[in-house]
Amino acid sequence: MHIDEVIKMLDDSVNQTVIIPDNWAQGRTVYGGLTAALIYYRMSLLVDKDKPDEFRPIRYFNVSFIGPLLVKENISIEVELIRSGRSASQLVAYVNQNGKTCVIAQACFGINRKSKISVIDQIQHCMEKPKKANFIPQIPKVVPRFLRHFEINIQDGRLPFMRSKKDHLHGWMRFKKAPQKFNDAHLIALIDAWPSTVLQQLKMPAPASTMNWNIEFPQISPTLKPDQWLAYQATTKHASDGYVYGDANIWSESGELLALSRQTVGVFG
Repeated sequence: MHIDEVIKMLDDSVNQTVIIPDNWAQGRTVYGGLTAALIYYRMSLLVDKDKPDEFRPIRYFNVSFIGPLLVKENISIEVELIRSGRSASQLVAYVNQNGKTCVIAQACFGINRKSKISVIDQIQHCMEKPKKANFIPQIPKVVPRFLRHFEINIQDGRLPFMRSKKDHLHGWMRFKKAPQKFNDAHLIALIDAWPSTVLQQLKMPAPASTMNWNIEFPQISPTLKPDQWLAYQATTKHASDGYVYGDANIWSESGELLALSRQTVGVFG
């Protein structure tokens, strides 16, 4: 099932419930990037309903993954508008399954404001756009099923479990089957497709799980072609005691800085 079909299920659902097919599985759980994308989409619908005559793009998005969210079981996404001011809307979301809260998210959507301060896109990259992906092929019971939806091209760093000494990942990403129209839900889903930066240092497969994920959107995303590559560079800021703290920057093909991402990941290995 394509991501657009999954998102459309929320449009068709009166109770904001959805069942995720297992081709979006990440181990035993739903792929975290898809969960975050669905939360964002539900939030954006509520903001649009609250301010139908005013465009309020997302400014930051914070997601805490509390417990496993299972595929092929009913999931409810409850979104609440906490405050709607003159320039910003604050929302919170709860993702529940089988009577338990599995994910909590908070976000801010805000209008553009006039300002004398302008520091634009100081973070740059010099990677060449790829012609094709070069990531792990779909190996049953080894490669997470959700990766079949993405194309990833690594230009610096190694594949997971290659006993590398590096702790960063640079490259490009896009959907294998392009969405009908690219929006911030697709951007969120793409960002999380990359493995943790330190998994390449291990020599044997080991589980890793995102605990908290914060994304900031420094500017309104330009109109992006659905099939274009997005540039990605992630670095490890600190890793010890089974926890990894890393940052990532994401650009469009033409060099616009689209998002700043920070994740706290638990690695069991």
